[in-house]
Amino acid sequence: MNSSRSLEYVLSMQGGDDDHSYAKNSYGPAAALASSKTMLTSAIDSIKLTIGGSSLIKIADLGCAVGDNTFSTVDTVIDALSRKLTVSDGKSDQPEPELEVFFSDLPSNDFNTLFRSLEDKVNGSSKKYFAAGVPGSFYGRLFPKGGLHVVVTTSALQWLSQVPEKVMEKGSKTWNKGRAWIQGAEGEVVEAYAEQSDKDLVQFLKCRKEEIVEGGVLFMLMGGRPSGLVSQVSDHDSGLRHLFTILMDQAWQDLVDEGLIEEEKRDGFNIPVYLRSTEEIAAAVDRCGGFRIEKMEVLKIADPMNAKQQELKDPESYGRAMSNSVQAGLKPIVEAYLGPDLTRKLFKQYAVRAATNKEFLKENSFYYIIAVSAIRV
Repeated sequence: MNSSRSLEYVLSMQGGDDDHSYAKNSYGPAAALASSKTMLTSAIDSIKLTIGGSSLIKIADLGCAVGDNTFSTVDTVIDALSRKLTVSDGKSDQPEPELEVFFSDLPSNDFNTLFRSLEDKVNGSSKKYFAAGVPGSFYGRLFPKGGLHVVVTTSALQWLSQVPEKVMEKGSKTWNKGRAWIQGAEGEVVEAYAEQSDKDLVQFLKCRKEEIVEGGVLFMLMGGRPSGLVSQVSDHDSGLRHLFTILMDQAWQDLVDEGLIEEEKRDGFNIPVYLRSTEEIAAAVDRCGGFRIEKMEVLKIADPMNAKQQELKDPESYGRAMSNSVQAGLKPIVEAYLGPDLTRKLFKQYAVRAATNKEFLKENSFYYIIAVSAIRV
């Protein structure tokens, strides 16, 4: 699972609709999308519908995942375009353009669940659109040159194409011993992630530069951090409560302590996520060329688990909720690494650790999302 090729076939949000599915646990991305809706709508309003004289407007949702958030994103775009088309109606001899939406994600995404709900969602939209699925990594080309008018990607770009190769070198300064992620890791480990992140984002932008028509819109919503913040996580409480930090490391250590896995096995697992700063994003856009940033905004989002503290009165229920939430994003890659039995054990331990940590039950936390609206020039 070290290479980008192998990760592409196991990395996905947890499919289905059970208690630990992404569809049932995507509160955070939903909150981020709601907070950025006005910015996304404004970006759509800037599009010139006469671009290329096309009778077909093509929209792509990259890293679409599955569930209500998938369709909320597209609905926001469709609603904005529908209003714009209504205003433009009668001002041109050209027929009103039709809309086509491409739902794209890695091949491991649960496209079956997405497609089962697609017909009802399309029929319930403010304007009917044609839809298709496009499996593949957005770190490569997905569409023909100059064919897309609107590209959106929400809560996906923080996922890297691969764990940095340097981090997999046992015994080196970049070997991330004792941690599943990079919060609190040695500087060399964080730097390796930063280099991979920069390479990935530039590659993403180069591909979109080829695919988006001039005057088209690229809207990116990703986990990130504000200007000047060096740490991946913003403050002490948020660092403790982050799904990938303390509880995750404790759960892995429990497997080691019980003799279920060796330390080397634990140390070989790394979560391929990097939270970029605003400066890193701006630098990548500038280096790639072809885009002009219209607006970049840092959004401070309250952790949805804050509300769970009030909703779930007993620690055990809260622990299960925390475990379900982290499984929604990590279970597929953990299961590919550990197998089903040890994966169940790991997340059971995660729930136990969350339930017994009294500090988690009384502290609130938050995280940052960065929204970027860019025009293809």
